Amino acid sequence: MTKEEILKKEILERFSSIRQFAIEANIPYSTLSTALDKGIDHMSFSTVMKMCCMLSLNPMDFSSIDNVSDISTKYLNNQVLTAFIKLNKFGRRKALEYMDDLGNISKYINE
Repeated sequence: MTKEEILKKEILERFSSIRQFAIEANIPYSTLSTALDKGIDHMSFSTVMKMCCMLSLNPMDFSSIDNVSDISTKYLNNQVLTAFIKLNKFGRRKALEYMDDLGNISKYINE
């Protein structure tokens, strides 16, 4: 599958239409539609990253970051650490408490 085919498939699995995804992602529909039809190689890096983030896709190989692989784990760790570093001391403490709480709820734990 090409990158464009993967993106289109993931978008349609998670959203009712390409247009709905474009609205949610705040990407002009014409830009998204053209990229999916003619190739994403000329899209801005930030737009591709936004799409991958919204779709939980690894921007390196467009695999799901929900699937465990070395590169997906590194990417996910980077996302978490980048968000965590932005927090102040109080925010970091709350984030750790929240993650600890989630870790005690079985529906949020990987099996």
